[in-house]
Amino acid sequence: MKTVGIFYGSTSGTTKTAAEKIAKAFGKDAELHNIREATTSMIASYTNLIFGTSAWGIGDMQDDWEDFVDNLSEIDFTGKKIALFGLGDQEEYPESFVDGLGTLYCRLPEKDGVVGFWPTEGYKFYFSLAEKDGQFVGLPIDDHQQPELTDKRVKEWVAQLKKEFV
Repeated sequence: MKTVGIFYGSTSGTTKTAAEKIAKAFGKDAELHNIREATTSMIASYTNLIFGTSAWGIGDMQDDWEDFVDNLSEIDFTGKKIALFGLGDQEEYPESFVDGLGTLYCRLPEKDGVVGFWPTEGYKFYFSLAEKDGQFVGLPIDDHQQPELTDKRVKEWVAQLKKEFV
């Protein structure tokens, strides 16, 4: 498998911790980058990409992603695979659970290469911008209400991605 570029935005450190867990599950095949320090050429250099954000407010991505997301339109995503993960709190924000993840998906200029969809079973929420056709557009992580499930979900998701990435 080709090296995976993992790009995350983190304000309080929880998204960074999740990105580190994902990178560790990939092992030597992953490289971790803070989106605040990223460039379009860095992203374009990877065939397999993972983007991660937390949710802020209603539908907002993490600030560094908000600042960078428009630059994605400058990248040719032809032949690339993109997976997404997002952090949220399904009990405190059941009407907007992991909306940052959904917003990031919506803002991608190319969605044909998106992989890593995840079932909604096991989560309790009313609405999420990250839900499409009965599944999430990536891996939701709720370290506030379900921290005991994070490692298991990351392990299963990375195993899935290893099959879906080229």
